[in-house]
Amino acid sequence: MGLNSTPASERVHIAFFGCRNAGKSSLVNAVTAQKISVVSDVKGTTTDPVKKTMELLPIGPVVIIDTPGIDDEGMLGELRVKKAKEILAQTDIAVLVVDGTKGLNESDRQLIDIFTERKLPFVVAFNKSDLIDMDALTDNQKEDIKATNSIAVSATEGTNIYELKELIGHLTKDAESDKRIISDLVDEGDMVVLVIPIDESAPKGRLILPQQQTARDLLDHNCMAVCCQDTELAATLKKLAVKPKMVVTDSQAFARVSKDTPDDVTLTSFSILFARYKGDLPSLVKGAAALSKLKEGDRVLISEGCTHHRQCNDIGTYKIPNWVKDFTGARVDCSFTSGGEFPEPEELKQYKMVIHCGGCMLNEKAMQNRIKVANDAGVPIVNYGIAIAHMNGILRRSLAPFPDIQKLLDN
Repeated sequence: MGLNSTPASERVHIAFFGCRNAGKSSLVNAVTAQKISVVSDVKGTTTDPVKKTMELLPIGPVVIIDTPGIDDEGMLGELRVKKAKEILAQTDIAVLVVDGTKGLNESDRQLIDIFTERKLPFVVAFNKSDLIDMDALTDNQKEDIKATNSIAVSATEGTNIYELKELIGHLTKDAESDKRIISDLVDEGDMVVLVIPIDESAPKGRLILPQQQTARDLLDHNCMAVCCQDTELAATLKKLAVKPKMVVTDSQAFARVSKDTPDDVTLTSFSILFARYKGDLPSLVKGAAALSKLKEGDRVLISEGCTHHRQCNDIGTYKIPNWVKDFTGARVDCSFTSGGEFPEPEELKQYKMVIHCGGCMLNEKAMQNRIKVANDAGVPIVNYGIAIAHMNGILRRSLAPFPDIQKLLDN
C-alpha cells in the first residue's frame, strides 16, 4: 500500500501536547515543514485539535495532531482541555512540548504521569532553546533537558528539528505492529472467497475499508481473493475448481452465507478479523453473552467510530436494534454515538452493554481504548459482526480460525 493511499486508521498517530504558549503549533509546523497550525503569541490560539494526514520523513505515513493547551482556563478552557485529553485515546506517540525557558511545570509532569500510566511512548521537547540561559537553570531543570527521551529544540530557529524527528521515528518503530488481518491464517497460494453484498447501504463505486484491506493483505502474501455477492456465493463455489481455504463475509449476510458455505470450509467475517486485528477479540466474544440477558427497557449503547450519512435501513440505528428485539423478544432502549464521541466509564455504567461497529475508521489505539473504558466500567462490549453471528447462532462456527478464543464460548 502506497504511502499516500495509507488509510488514516493505519497511520501512526503523533500528537503534540503541552501548555499554552509552549510553542506546540510552531513546533508542529517546523516538524512537518508545513503551516498546519495557526501560530500566535496570544495564549490559547489552538482551540480544537488540528489533524493532518501526511508523509513525514524519515517516519512514513502519519497523522499529526496539534492539541489545545492543557492548562487552558475558564468554561471554554475546560472543554478544550477535555478535547486535548480525548486525543490521548488515539495517540501512538506523544510529544510533550515544554517552554524551555521555564522548564517542566506541574501540568507537564501530570502529562508525563499520564503517558507513563498508559504506557504511551513519548518525547519531551524543550522548545525555545535559542532563548534558554543554561546558567540560569537549576540542576534539576538541566537534568530534565538531558534525559534520554528529552531534546532541546527551537521551532523558530530550526534547531534539532531533524534530531527530534529521528527520536520520534525510533519510538515509531517500537510502536509498529506486525499483526496481519488474515494472511497469517492461510498459506501462500490459498484461495479465499470474500462475500461483499452490494445493497442500498453499500457506498457507490467503491468497497468499504475492511473489504479493501483484507483483499490487499491476501494479495500481498500471494493468496487468491475471489469476490462475490452473498446472492452469488453458491454459484461461485460451484464454479471453483477447488474448495477455498476460507470464506469471509460481511456480517449482515452471515445467515445466508453460513447456509451456502460447506461445513468443511472455514467461515468468518470481516468484523471478527478486525476485532482481532485492532481490538480485543476475547473481550468482544465474551461481551456477546450479554445479548442473551437483555430484558425489556434495558439501556444499550450503539456506537460507531465514524460519522456518515445515515440511510434508510441503516445498520446501527435501524437493523441492529431490530435484530436485538427479534433475538431477545424485548424492546431495549437504544442510545447512539458516532465519531469521536464515546462516554467515560462513569457515564457508561448506565448501560447494560455496548454494541460497537467494527472500528475500521479508528486506529488500533482508539479502538482498544474504547474496549478498555467499557471493561473498566464493568459493561460488556461486543462489535456488530460478533453480535450478528451470536444472534444467528453461528458464532462458534465463525470463530473456527481461532480455536483458543472459540473455547471461551464453553465457559
